[in-house]
Amino acid sequence: MTASSLRSMTLHMIRITHKTCWTFVQLRTRDGRIGHGEATLTGRDNPLMAAAQTLAPLALAASPDRPGDFAAAHTPADLPHAAIVCGIDQALWDLHAQGLQQPLAQVLGVKRDQIPVYANINRRTESRTPGGFVDSARAAMAAGFLAFKIAPFDEVSAALCAQGQGVQAMQPGLDRIAAVRTAVGPHARLMVDCHWRFDEATARKLQAATAPLGVYWIECPLPEVEANIPALVRLRRHANALGMRQAGLEENIRWEKFRPYCEAGAYDVVMPDIKYAGGIQEMLNMAHACAALGVLISPHNPSGPICHAASLHVSATLGAFDMLELQFDESPLFDSLVRAPFACVADGRTVLPTASGLGVALDEAVMQQHAERPVRTWSA
Repeated sequence: MTASSLRSMTLHMIRITHKTCWTFVQLRTRDGRIGHGEATLTGRDNPLMAAAQTLAPLALAASPDRPGDFAAAHTPADLPHAAIVCGIDQALWDLHAQGLQQPLAQVLGVKRDQIPVYANINRRTESRTPGGFVDSARAAMAAGFLAFKIAPFDEVSAALCAQGQGVQAMQPGLDRIAAVRTAVGPHARLMVDCHWRFDEATARKLQAATAPLGVYWIECPLPEVEANIPALVRLRRHANALGMRQAGLEENIRWEKFRPYCEAGAYDVVMPDIKYAGGIQEMLNMAHACAALGVLISPHNPSGPICHAASLHVSATLGAFDMLELQFDESPLFDSLVRAPFACVADGRTVLPTASGLGVALDEAVMQQHAERPVRTWSA
């Protein structure tokens, strides 16, 4: 064994709000370094723990000197396993870059030193009235954001759309979008997340209703199953004709699950999540494949600070890059969990942490104070 061999793996589940639990992976080496990863999958804590139980012995045999090997060798069958694989992968890359005494982006190959970001204001918005969304949008504007995303269709469901009631159900959501557009002004990017609630016919009516509001993209209008690819292609063409884009695929695992949608032309923008997509090297490979197909990448990043740090580093290196999501102001724990705030957003952009590895480390005392369940540790 060497000093950089792994000694233990620890899983932390941290309660953030009544809606949100963040899950973190820590890998400790025999020389005392700690690599961090995030495996958040809110609402699926038990499957995450089961996946960690299965994967921990395999992870402890991995080497930070070859950080991409573990994720490449383990193709997950579902999202909980994907989240744990990707959390381990982030922690291995963190340790690898720490060993080189370089920020991770430097190791991967920096293409940009400022990262365009947008504020996802959905989880912050407890009051689901148009005024509640406006308050959140104005707070994000004051924090330096120029682009904003909302998920306004609380009342819509696939069942209502199938019954012909989708257009009526989406009216409160349209009111929320219109109110936010007025608040942020005519030039800000405004994205709308549908969370797979629509059918094709209702989604076309949604596109017609939102185009006059200057929506930049419509995200995840239909359930993302391959049988829906032809409908998604038709919706994308309709959106483009109206001056909008279509985005999606935040929960897909590995390029082979993205590929049929991208090759068919279902999306202008795909949204791989560093917690699920299959690892950091997979994200880089995916960017090359998307660039060849004329598809942009906007990483999905609506969770905690470790995912955010890893996503920042990867966003600095991706080709075909559009912008990075940031879950805005859900909880002050976003900063306090890593002992210091991230760089501020200015003119819609932010910068990378500058320390080696991911550039951030979890605060054990804060984690202990907010633990959702007892910490689980596996030793080599």
